[in-house]
Amino acid sequence: MEDDLQEETLAQFKERRLGGWGMLQLTAGTGLAVYAMWAGLLMPGFRRVPLKLQVPYIPASKKQVCNVMTLLKGRSGGLADLGSGDGRIVLEASRRGFSPAVGYELNPWLLRLARFNAWRASHYGRVAYRQEDLWKVDLSEFKNITVFLAPSVLPLLQEKLLVELPEDALIVAGRFPFPDWIPCRIEGEGVDRAWAYHIQALKEQNQSKDITLTAENS
Repeated sequence: MEDDLQEETLAQFKERRLGGWGMLQLTAGTGLAVYAMWAGLLMPGFRRVPLKLQVPYIPASKKQVCNVMTLLKGRSGGLADLGSGDGRIVLEASRRGFSPAVGYELNPWLLRLARFNAWRASHYGRVAYRQEDLWKVDLSEFKNITVFLAPSVLPLLQEKLLVELPEDALIVAGRFPFPDWIPCRIEGEGVDRAWAYHIQALKEQNQSKDITLTAENS
């Protein structure tokens, strides 16, 4: 089922026209070919990133951003966007009162684009974009997490989020759902779909699984 969903989503991306500005942003993100080759040769840390954890950049559509914000409606506090790309999720979150609103992104070109977008929207200084490895960031201070990441990354991210996030935290995933979690809400259709997950419910699900496994093995 998940494989079918991923194929359906990728097919819709191939059919979607990004437009001039979308193509410019995509070029800014994926035009890192020269940088990536340089970094792969000269930066040992870059070479240690496993291929399955490398996430291609595709700009979120207005509908995707809208669906994410719909799932976050009524919530407040800090928000972290993991793999924040051009920063549009963080920027919209800041507009809706989330503070601090922080994006974590390793790609320096996308960080520059995100900061330019924030400046253009008169939100420079109200949002933060940090060039940090999301696997090394402590997320315990955030009650709202958004992710637009590749399916290969999500299983590993599940473990980190369960350990670090407070019980009242909400996670919203765009494009691809977390493979082992049951969402509390779903918004949108097809490539624009977004899934929301309550950490407290996820921890209860895990506890139930552990109890079942213990009973079966005893």
